[in-house]
Amino acid sequence: MSERILIFSTHPDDETLGCGGTILRHAAAGDELYWLIVTVPHAPKWSDEVRERKAKEIERVAQAYGVKKTFKLGFPAAKLETIPQGELIDAIRVVIDEVKPTIVYLIHGGDVHTDHHAAFSAAMCVIKPFYMRKLGIRRVLSYETISSTDAAPPHINVAFIAHSFVDITPHLQKKLDIMSLFESETHPDPMPRGPSAIRALARFRGATVSVEYAEAFMLVREVL
Repeated sequence: MSERILIFSTHPDDETLGCGGTILRHAAAGDELYWLIVTVPHAPKWSDEVRERKAKEIERVAQAYGVKKTFKLGFPAAKLETIPQGELIDAIRVVIDEVKPTIVYLIHGGDVHTDHHAAFSAAMCVIKPFYMRKLGIRRVLSYETISSTDAAPPHINVAFIAHSFVDITPHLQKKLDIMSLFESETHPDPMPRGPSAIRALARFRGATVSVEYAEAFMLVREVL
């Protein structure tokens, strides 16, 4: 029986950096993929040309993964802390009620980016244990976003602690190829979102569990 996978991105590219290989693994298994993007670039910070380019990047990436449906909540990027949390919660709840996912992948709540804090907090207000059971959500995991998770201050209350690992060895190259579709977001080497850094993190996580390449997750909640 196929799974219904809901992938949260506060900003497009979070998902590819954090769990792109795992998404591809789900796609190969025939699971249904749903993509929730919380924010959108806005004027005047981003020009019309840049915003159009970013929208096309989302379309190409969704096609590359085989996403069944993409949900764009449309909240302003880099301004989520200014949005009443109730608005975020209501928007996220509508998507979860529609998708009824069995597995949810979230950004990490301890990331340095304030948008990630707000999105994670609102998502967890929706995905309460009793609500998980009602909708059939079995597992909620958070992923690490290179250049945000690793940039957080070294405090235990925001640390990303890997509990779960997924072997992405067959999918690592395609993950890198998909990341290159985010032309407005990628870094050249040796920057954090450059291909060598992404590969290095996957190699490190893989070595931890004796595979070539892996992605790591924090298990947030599980109902069996």
